[in-house]
This record gives sequence, C-alpha cells and structure tokens, in this order.
Amino acid sequence: MNIPIKTLQCFLTLVETENFTRAAEKCFITQPTLSKIIQRLEESLGETLLIRNNQKVELTQAGQLFEHSAREILGQWHRLQEDMSNLSGLKTGRLRLGVCPMMSSLIIGLLTSYRKRYPGVELQMYEYGGFGCEQALLNNSLDIAFTALPTTHETELVNQPLTKYPLLACLPDGHPLASQSHLSWQDFEPYPFILYNEDFSLAKLINRLSRKAGVQLNIAFRSGQWDFLAAMVEADMGLAILPEPICQKLSTSKLVFRPMQPAMTWDLALIWRQNLPLTPAANALLELSKQKALR
Repeated sequence: MNIPIKTLQCFLTLVETENFTRAAEKCFITQPTLSKIIQRLEESLGETLLIRNNQKVELTQAGQLFEHSAREILGQWHRLQEDMSNLSGLKTGRLRLGVCPMMSSLIIGLLTSYRKRYPGVELQMYEYGGFGCEQALLNNSLDIAFTALPTTHETELVNQPLTKYPLLACLPDGHPLASQSHLSWQDFEPYPFILYNEDFSLAKLINRLSRKAGVQLNIAFRSGQWDFLAAMVEADMGLAILPEPICQKLSTSKLVFRPMQPAMTWDLALIWRQNLPLTPAANALLELSKQKALR
C-alpha cells in the first residue's frame, strides 16, 4: 500500500473542514478531484473512512483510527523536512505555532525578531485556547505553542516558563467593591462573574483557585474575547479577573482594577510534546525566547 503525503493532507483537511467544497478550496483542487482522492484512499485501505451526508462529513471508527495515524505520519514527515533544512543553517523550513488569543499582542516583538533572524522559515500561526493548544500539540497539528500554565496534560507536555503578570479584579466604576484597596475571593461571592471560555487555561486557573478558597463563583457569562468580556463588566453585567497587560489596554474611567489578595499571577510559557524532539525551527524559537523578554 502506497499512500502519498498529499493524500494524507487532503484527508485531514476534509476532516477539519467537514465539507468537501471547503476542503477542496483549501487544497487548491476541484471538488471532484478531492472526491476521487478520498475514494481511492478508501479502496486501497478496504475501509469506509467517512460518512457523507448533506450537512457535513463525519468519521467512521476506521476513519478515526486513520486520522490519528495520518497526523502522526505527517508530523514525522514535517520533522524530517525540518531536519533536512537545518543542514543548510535553517535557511528554510516551517514553524506551526499555537497562540492563545490573549497572548498575541505580547509576543509580537519576539516573532518580529524571529522573522528577521530566520526570514526563510514559513511561520504558520494558529489561535486556540490553552486546552486547544495542548490538543493540537498532542495530535501533531502544532510544533510548539504559547500558552498559560498550568497545562492539563502535564505528563505529556514540556514547558519553558517565559514570564508572569499579576491578575487583577476588574470592576465597573462606582461598584461597591471599588472602594477597597484589594479584593479576596470571598468578595466575589454575592456578584455575577464573567469568565473566559472553558478551553482557556486562565479559566481553569480561576476555577481551581476559587474552589481552593472555598468560593463557588456565580458564572453568569463566558467569552473568548477579552475586550468583549471587559465591555460586559463596564455595562455592570458582572465582575471579572484579567491579566495586568490586558488591563493596561483597557485603561478607561469606566473600569476599576484592584489587586487580588492573596496575589495571583498569569504564568506564560512555551509548551511542546514530551516524547517528540523539537523541530529545528521550533527549537530556534525556544532559544530566542530565552534571550528576549515578552512585552
């Protein structure tokens, strides 16, 4: 059985888009061509990989097994290409980088330095929440990722701490708690709380620390966008906790920020898979991150 790398790439694109038309566009081929590629793949395997219906494409049990193996194979192929490019001093290559949306503005300086030092490396950035970054690393969709600690899959991932920032309580101006110099977890109990989406590392951290303090937060809303989250606080829809760099971007007379007691920090790091060596392009980013502070 001889399955071309291009076939694996087309199959995984179809899995990710769940639609033949969108997948064909991403693969720069026609839909009939993609259909023939998938049909030949299924015939060569002797298994039906996909359930086709009018709404979307779904994986069969065989398809799920094949998806896992295909990601492993493409990951190995990608690393082989990176190793070969490293023979020429990292003049070419590709870096698949995961970034949590809240961190994107903090890493611009580091990525600019990386681009100047390695102009031939193609930088592919993907935005995920913290848990999404972990999952993408584990299924070989990413080489390395910027996220916040702690990770969920601690035994399967390695991390390199980068920096940490204070976490601040965010309140609307004129709120009864705004007169206090700092806030404790117990102060939040009577009020609605606005939290990040569940796949955000910071959401998991806040939940864990509040439970440790014996406080059950009254979560009224969730959002993956910090600016929308802050807008809800400004509209007096609830309270929130935000990293200091985000608070600095939100400086407004309509919001008040107070430190937490005990103090809490947002710990940022680069993470990658424990059992796989870093690609040369990813290792170069890791080494550069040790020299450049995040801003």
